[in-house]
Amino acid sequence: MTTISICTLAHGREDHLRNLVSGLNHSQRPPCELVVAVMQDHRYDLPSTSFPVRQILLGDKGICLAEARNTAAREARGDLLIFLDVDCIPAPRLVEDYAVAAAFNEGVLMGEVGYLPKGATDRGIDYAVFERLAVKHADRAGPPRGMVGKCGDYRCFWSLNFALHAATFRAIGGFDPRYVGYGGEDTDFGRAIVSKDIPLWWAKGAKAYHQYHKHHMPPVHHLDSVVANAQIFAEKWGEPTMQHWLRAFRLMGLIEPDGAGGWIKLREPGESDLALTRQQEHQPYASSSLVLEQLEAQASRGSAASRAPAIAAA
Repeated sequence: MTTISICTLAHGREDHLRNLVSGLNHSQRPPCELVVAVMQDHRYDLPSTSFPVRQILLGDKGICLAEARNTAAREARGDLLIFLDVDCIPAPRLVEDYAVAAAFNEGVLMGEVGYLPKGATDRGIDYAVFERLAVKHADRAGPPRGMVGKCGDYRCFWSLNFALHAATFRAIGGFDPRYVGYGGEDTDFGRAIVSKDIPLWWAKGAKAYHQYHKHHMPPVHHLDSVVANAQIFAEKWGEPTMQHWLRAFRLMGLIEPDGAGGWIKLREPGESDLALTRQQEHQPYASSSLVLEQLEAQASRGSAASRAPAIAAA
């Protein structure tokens, strides 16, 4: 039987991690282990489990997310690796769904994600409540009709909830640690997948419930790293990435093109920028698309207003 390791990384977020572990305790098929790359200087106090939990202490010296994921994968002993972000609660069938899909399909599998509103986990793990309240992200594809469905755009890869064989992870080369801070490392991993002709699949089921926490989209609070990582991606692959975020930052007056394919930072984000992008309590997730639509509409109105005097004079 295939051995399965769950891999995650954590810094703070103790309640989220405890809920992830509690979710795994409900698994119809328990994993052979949970490997936690601990990005702080002390280990977590976690619920008891029927499977080993190994906490790999990395410290709080600024190790990047890419290297933390690589460390978890390197330390994992399973044939199949399932990566979950610390704010995910696995559904009871997540492990089994991935095991079955991976038995019949080579490549990288991305399971379903349901976003929970604020307060959904206040009474602990209740999957009936989760399923009733969770919503799908509007910008993500729906589940395939069959066991898997081909994902034709590497930019859709997301490390929130995915699985692949350990040998496949090694063949891809892991995550590129040059991406420091927020942005770029997931898209780079997706680009590496297709560059090696490794299939990328949407998987039916293998569901994770994303726990509510406030966020900003576009990630204006990570402006510097997004701009820097976009440049790394362009230099590595010869094509741009994160263009919707960069477009939003430009419309907000935060950056402008430098004329050589890069960007110049004009100013630091202010409170109005944070307010515009901040996830509200009634929203289960923050949406870059909604903010960008608003910014484009404002730009269009401004452009129309600036043309009006010229039209009147003519």
